[in-house]
Amino acid sequence: MTEIDVSGPPVEAPEEETEEATARVLPFLRKETTPAAAAVPADEVEAKPGEWEADLPDTDDPEAEGLTEGAEVDPPKQAYPPSVAEWMEAKDKARLPVLPDWVKLPDQRKAVRKWAVRHYSTMVGYHAVRLPVVYTPKIVAYSPIGAWRWSTAVGRWVFDAEGKALRLASVVKEDAAEYLRLSHQRNDRVRLRGIVATLGTFIGLAAALTLYVMAPSWLLMLAMAALTTALGAAGAPADRPLIDRAKVTFRKRKLSSDIVIRAHEVAGLTEKDMSVAFPRPIGRDGDGWRVVVDLPYGKTFKDALKAHGRLASGMDIAPTQLFMDPDETSNRRVSYWIADRDPLAVPSGKSPLLGATRVDFWKPFPWGVDERGNPVMATMLWLSLLVGAVPRQGKTFSARTIALAAALDPYVRLYVFDGKASPDWRKFALVAHRIGFGIVPKNGLDPVEHLLASLRELKADVEDRYHRLSELPLHICPEGKLTPEISRDKKLNMPLTLFVVDEVQEYLQHPEHGREILSLLVYLARVAPAVGVSVMTSTQKPDDKACPSELRDQHQARFALRVGAYQVSDTILGAGSYSEGLDASKLLKSHKGVGLLKGMSDDSGIVRTYLADGRDAERILTRAAALREAEDTLTGDAAGQAPAAENAATILDDVAQVLGKGEAKVWSETIVDRLADLRPEAYGPWAELEPKPKAEALTAALKPFGIGTEQIGRRIDGKPVNKRGIKRDDIAAAITQRNEKRDAG
Repeated sequence: MTEIDVSGPPVEAPEEETEEATARVLPFLRKETTPAAAAVPADEVEAKPGEWEADLPDTDDPEAEGLTEGAEVDPPKQAYPPSVAEWMEAKDKARLPVLPDWVKLPDQRKAVRKWAVRHYSTMVGYHAVRLPVVYTPKIVAYSPIGAWRWSTAVGRWVFDAEGKALRLASVVKEDAAEYLRLSHQRNDRVRLRGIVATLGTFIGLAAALTLYVMAPSWLLMLAMAALTTALGAAGAPADRPLIDRAKVTFRKRKLSSDIVIRAHEVAGLTEKDMSVAFPRPIGRDGDGWRVVVDLPYGKTFKDALKAHGRLASGMDIAPTQLFMDPDETSNRRVSYWIADRDPLAVPSGKSPLLGATRVDFWKPFPWGVDERGNPVMATMLWLSLLVGAVPRQGKTFSARTIALAAALDPYVRLYVFDGKASPDWRKFALVAHRIGFGIVPKNGLDPVEHLLASLRELKADVEDRYHRLSELPLHICPEGKLTPEISRDKKLNMPLTLFVVDEVQEYLQHPEHGREILSLLVYLARVAPAVGVSVMTSTQKPDDKACPSELRDQHQARFALRVGAYQVSDTILGAGSYSEGLDASKLLKSHKGVGLLKGMSDDSGIVRTYLADGRDAERILTRAAALREAEDTLTGDAAGQAPAAENAATILDDVAQVLGKGEAKVWSETIVDRLADLRPEAYGPWAELEPKPKAEALTAALKPFGIGTEQIGRRIDGKPVNKRGIKRDDIAAAITQRNEKRDAG
């Protein structure tokens, strides 16, 4: 680096300068590199960049005179070499595995082995069927043509046909010497090749005659088949192969760095002077390509997510073939997996639960596979799950697979309620502690009231669990939390519990009990998972009216199958999911049973859920019922045990009891608070609501008895306040009418 001298001669101030001047105008002087340069006037020298120097004062502080330059305040940080441990750790991270995962992992080895057997057995069978009816007639038909082509080729070789063009060219040029040389050469070749051909013919005929006379019949047939096949292959047309393809070849091409760079350019992810870099070579990864790129500085993984469609177009593939993953070491590093074909349209196959004798619900269980076919394990411990999708996309089947896994653990208590009363959940009656279908009363049973009673029962159980877990001895419950041993102890009666509500919007929109059902579900989804009670709800209407946000927000895990718009996807998966690249509206109609999972683990991604149809579910549930009978854990509705009868007193009697003497009119919210004090197990959820929903809950409960509400005015702190309320006379009249009907009956 060239040093610039700034200690030039002092410059005198102009005469016009006064004592009040606070600054001096200093001319820039050209750097002197040679003594001769000093003699040249500054205004006659051509200015060149980088050759200017200035005589500038170091400071304007008059008190700084005489001070010497000290040490730097913030010296540059010194770069120390990495320690041995850091060096080894960096090398470990950069080292590629010696063997791929499918060789090292037992489950992947087993999967590859099964695939190989299935694949090659199919190919062998495919060709074995076509050998006698397709391939053999082709060989016989093409063999004469092959014999003619072979004999013609031998004749051209013997008589030196390849040199004919050269001899004709010498004739055209009238080059007699060249022609004679080529003719002699041709004669020598024909003489030698004729001898070779004659010997070959005699040897071949002798071998054929010997084989015909002395060889066994099977060897003779094998030789004839080999000769015919060879002649048939030689006579087959070039555009019509002798053997058909046993598999469909999908559209795929070799991925190169040029294609990747082109894709980033058209997606606007490169700068004018900066393109993408490749920290590792492009290579095959399963049924696709693995590409790791470093975006230009300033570009991030989110930028690549936003350009997903343009990147796919630049690579000339469908958007469903391109998958992205961030890199923990750099925000500008992106890992792409480009599938050979749409992996989400490939069925994931039957559920492994069909071959399972039982399941330990405390451990993750198989739920599906990801886009690359790797197993995805699910767990319902300590969380609640929301499943949402448009109709006919596999929402119920996806949720039912989790319930089937719970059924195969005989120590898991199941509650199952289906708002649409479909046949999908009917067979769970074999194992479910409580079960209900639809919202219409049938055979003397109101499924909505049964759901309400089950929710109240479970809420009381959850509250009781908190108290009992805190009181258990430390050697049984060390941290005050549920353990596998506690959950399987029948005396303690605190099993793992899964509460399933399919088409939950049907129950939440019930005119009479919808508010209380919502309040109880919110409580269970928020509080119950910590004591081993998990809630799984599914809906095809995840809007605020059908499935309010106060319930959706309590679910720690979300699973969104195909939906109509990204706003709906965000509603199911949670606000901000779209900006993270999670958009279930991009899934196609053909992607049945495929969804985006978020919150069940640290990673969010695609799950292609396993299939268990109606017959499969019946087989699994029959096995589950036998397990529960053997373990003596069949309870509730499955065992014919009716729920405990609730207090015989109706809401009319309760309201009449909480009305004070002399109170002709009372606000509805005041009555609800009194009812909660009277019977907290029944009316406690109402008291937790806001004032308006609290009053609406009481209004809906009294509506079947013909009791309405009206505006009741009061003075609070000298100000008039109007709220909805009921009259004592209406309650008394309704009780009298009820008693008269009961006595008449």
